[in-house]
Amino acid sequence: MRSIRNGLVLALGITMTAFGLAACGGDDGGTPAASDPNAKVELSLATFTEFGYEALVPEYERLHPNVKITHRKTGQGGPYHQDLITKLAAGSGLADVTAVEEGHLSNVLDKGSKFNDLNKIGPAEASPERWLGWKYDAAKTKDGKVIGYGTDIGPLAMCYREDMLGAAGLPTDPEAVKPLFATWDSYFAAGDQYVAKTGGKAWFDSAAQNFNAMVNQLPTGYIGPDDKPTLDSNQSIKDAWTKVTGAVAKGQSAKLTAFSNEWNSGFKQGAFATKVCPAWMLGVIEEHSGPENAGKWAVTAAFPGGGGNWGGSYLTVPTQSKHPKEAAELAAWLTAPEQQIKAFQAKGTFPSQVKALEDPALLSETDAYFGGAKIGQLFAEQAKKVAKPQYKGPGDGQIQENASSPALQAVEQGKSADAGWTQLLDAAKKITR
Repeated sequence: MRSIRNGLVLALGITMTAFGLAACGGDDGGTPAASDPNAKVELSLATFTEFGYEALVPEYERLHPNVKITHRKTGQGGPYHQDLITKLAAGSGLADVTAVEEGHLSNVLDKGSKFNDLNKIGPAEASPERWLGWKYDAAKTKDGKVIGYGTDIGPLAMCYREDMLGAAGLPTDPEAVKPLFATWDSYFAAGDQYVAKTGGKAWFDSAAQNFNAMVNQLPTGYIGPDDKPTLDSNQSIKDAWTKVTGAVAKGQSAKLTAFSNEWNSGFKQGAFATKVCPAWMLGVIEEHSGPENAGKWAVTAAFPGGGGNWGGSYLTVPTQSKHPKEAAELAAWLTAPEQQIKAFQAKGTFPSQVKALEDPALLSETDAYFGGAKIGQLFAEQAKKVAKPQYKGPGDGQIQENASSPALQAVEQGKSADAGWTQLLDAAKKITR
């Protein structure tokens, strides 16, 4: 499931297996540059976990008989991106088309000279209007280069256990619960009610999961547009910290580390009642909750603060490629609405293309596990609520993974909120020094 890609790469930086040689296509000798449209061209494509391209690669080869594609796919995203940065510095070894996850995008945007400007070498049909504006803009360097074509996104909604909310006397209908999830204040207030009515049962799974979503909604995150850290002066982040840790102190958190074995088991055991829910999280919930909980989970087109995004990737063409034009054509084709619909149907990767979000094949998609919810239409609506993308400077992802999440876990285990904040500041300074 694509859930594993976005969750493991972006959420926590869990230790993963080595990437090895999964992205070594751009500097392996290749074939001579094509001098005519019929010349044989060998391209390499590097992705991680699930992009839904297994059937699309041979389809492209059938449509372009002169092109041979080697798809180098690795199962884990952390080492993949470490290897990517290493090969960028070395100047060789990257695939002609190299995928980059949004959580790592900031680490390549400041190395824009090492990627082709797709505005210049890409086909005309890959125009800005193809994508949601915020998705397209996020792949722009400061000097205006577009280094990536957007693949998928993770628009945010809220998932919840209907039976558990009902037992606490709270609304259960997807429309009726929307006021509970209108703002973070209303969300945590509902959590207080839930804890009180259930004798202390947890409202949400993890403080870090909520805090990450809250920070990503802010105009400015951990790193400002000047690439300087903001934590010392960003009152909005401190306010989010106060709200989340306050909820922890009132017993709302199940104190689980996302994607741990205990967190996985928590779904089946009913360890928490609500969950921050990007589109790809539905597969995680179904997988870990099991068939015995089918129909108990629901999803609503609401999210505290309006909307947000968690997850998604881009296809880039490094300057190492010996066939940049042909590579850009492949990347553009894979990220066309028609292909992204097929990828969604294959692996649940929610498309970022405007036409795809209006396609009946997407809008008619339902999920029986979530009571037949019209998930295609629901997440398409949520995607349109995302405003201007927050600037992600170098180190942003590392602060989330290696500073804020561990600090919140420490608070959940008994450290005071003030001491946890100091831990976050100290860890962030080590990352950005």
